Amino acid sequence: MTVVQGAPAAEYEVKLGRLSTLTGRPTHYCAGCEHGILTRLVANAIEELGLRERTVLVDSVGCSVFAHDYINTDAVQAPHGRAPAVMSGIKRVRPDLMVFAVQGDGDAVSIGLLELLYAANRAEPITIFLVNNAIYGMTGGQMAPTTPEGMVTTTTPQGRDVAETGRPLDATKLLAGLDGPSYVKRVVLPIAPMGSTDLYSARGPLEGAKSVLNAFKVQMRGGFSFVEFVSTCSINWKMSVLESKRFATETLAKLFPPGLYKDKLGVEKG
Repeated sequence: MTVVQGAPAAEYEVKLGRLSTLTGRPTHYCAGCEHGILTRLVANAIEELGLRERTVLVDSVGCSVFAHDYINTDAVQAPHGRAPAVMSGIKRVRPDLMVFAVQGDGDAVSIGLLELLYAANRAEPITIFLVNNAIYGMTGGQMAPTTPEGMVTTTTPQGRDVAETGRPLDATKLLAGLDGPSYVKRVVLPIAPMGSTDLYSARGPLEGAKSVLNAFKVQMRGGFSFVEFVSTCSINWKMSVLESKRFATETLAKLFPPGLYKDKLGVEKG
């Protein structure tokens, strides 16, 4: 433990070095991907709450499938889309545990939509972090439920036609309309380019850190918590990393507006 010189220790104590909640292994995530940021935010929150020995990560199928290699907690692998059902079973058998998953939009909003909705509707005391990059990232860049109208993917080479596929699904709004969830929030996670300069706003990651911590606090108080993170996928979007940040913060953010959609327990006020 290191104390900032000349500052009151109780207020300014800082930790240096690797967190106990991280394994230290290099991640497989693509350059510029927000999965890496979210991994760190989750590890920070578990460390701050002192819950590493009582936390279980339920791996989904998608870009976060190897999250157990990076987050130093117990972990269980769920079938594709079934993480909420597996989490519910663990929590009912061991209500003393902190149980969470990081899911992609294809995993949670397509293949596992019913599991997500019914776990939320039952008010299961679990925590789900949704990474919405508007595409199937790991399996080849296919259209996802969240893909914007007109966006080119491997399964919509002419752009998404909503007359054939329907409009993009908004999981945050769907869950916020249910009585069961206690905490529903959406954060635009990428750093935001500021004009034409080389300056970026870190508001997204900072808001994300607060939201992850609050989501875990809600579960500790017996509530269902869900945070959606609008993110990037420069590889499958066929963009540079900088272009993907602009697309997420300027285009996707309009389709999926950030904000606090439900906070029954008032954790954001505390």
